[in-house]
Amino acid sequence: MAIGSIYRKLALLMPSLKHKLIRAGIDEPPHLFLKKVATNAFFLSFGFFGLFLAPILHSMEVSIKILFLLFPAAFIFIAIYMTGYPDYLIRKKEKAVNKEIVFAVRFLLIEISSGVPIYNVFINISKEYQHIGPYFKTIVDKVNLGLDMEEAIGDMCETVPSNNLRKVLWQLLTSIRTGADIEDALSVTLAQIVREQKIEVEEYGRKLNPLAMFYMMIAIIIPSLGITMLIIFAVFMGLNLRLPFLLSLAGLIAFMQYMFYAIIKSSRPAVEM
Repeated sequence: MAIGSIYRKLALLMPSLKHKLIRAGIDEPPHLFLKKVATNAFFLSFGFFGLFLAPILHSMEVSIKILFLLFPAAFIFIAIYMTGYPDYLIRKKEKAVNKEIVFAVRFLLIEISSGVPIYNVFINISKEYQHIGPYFKTIVDKVNLGLDMEEAIGDMCETVPSNNLRKVLWQLLTSIRTGADIEDALSVTLAQIVREQKIEVEEYGRKLNPLAMFYMMIAIIIPSLGITMLIIFAVFMGLNLRLPFLLSLAGLIAFMQYMFYAIIKSSRPAVEM
């Protein structure tokens, strides 16, 4: 009971966590999410230090007592990292939605200009688009359950992970409430989204060349020359490079290369026009 109250107090210190969980599609209260994070962080830290690092330190004749100092720091680091998992899911969902947003809005404009009722348009979008469709299907389901269309769209505006889709829904909601022309409002929003995506592509092109240069220097050239010099130095000095040390060095280089790959992949804009 005392442990549960600790997680509840931690959740109160993170007021935005509840909203993030909703947008990420994680259907559990914040205190249970934090409890799961703490449990997973403990087992991951224990597994890394007990099953991987301890044998390496033992083979290198390094005191294992250092693990008792590093374990709390590793636990806190992993727990903080895992707490950001909802942000990762939100970014992932947002990228998936942004890939379809331009086509979905154009489809929406064509349907509305053809005289199709907005309710039927939402049904058609829910069937046509893999990532955007579920959000419109949720609106349709709420309307079928008796909720007003305006309230259903307003609720979805609070939970949708994509800012671009939120702009489209707000324009729809404003047009329905005020009776304004939906086509004109959506056309302006669509033009703004396309313009922002073009800017993202240009910025990505400017970032790509420096990232590729740093990748070649830090992840390929320096490790290759460094390992060669290390082997030559060890031969002349009579040092014994044991297998655990070499495996750890290879793992570190692989981790650096993966981090560069992840940075380049994550910086790629979610644009399909």
